[in-house]
Amino acid sequence: MNDLTDHLLHIPHARAIGMTLVRHDDAGCLVRVPYAEHLVGDPDTGVIHGGVLTAVLDNTCGMAVRPTAGSPEDGPVSMATLDLRIDYMGAAEPHRDVFAEAVCYKRTRHIAFVRATAYQTSPDDPIATCVASFMLGTPNAPRETAGPEAAS
Repeated sequence: MNDLTDHLLHIPHARAIGMTLVRHDDAGCLVRVPYAEHLVGDPDTGVIHGGVLTAVLDNTCGMAVRPTAGSPEDGPVSMATLDLRIDYMGAAEPHRDVFAEAVCYKRTRHIAFVRATAYQTSPDDPIATCVASFMLGTPNAPRETAGPEAAS
């Protein structure tokens, strides 16, 4: 889980949102977003902005794929979101944390398929559901050695 926690800390908008990894196992991953005023879309209601939920679901889905993408020898591979479809069921309740849970249910050589749910009380009472697909690329170069010459 530490590799995924470190990965999450290196994503600027995930840090700004306050995403933390609660659990990651064979069943998928669970992320928590603590309620914060700067995440509110409508100050009159105190409801978290839908764009925050979109970013949380996209990141949570990607984290569900990441451990299955790559090998111990090559390390993780690059990934890109191909498709992200979100159905919003209702607004999040103000002043309450949001959780997102995702599972990678199918992986081919180049594409991974994921389902996710955002909720506050229970996954059985979702705020939003999501299906996503990710393109899997080549092994990532270590950040300190990846420069313009690595792109050629």
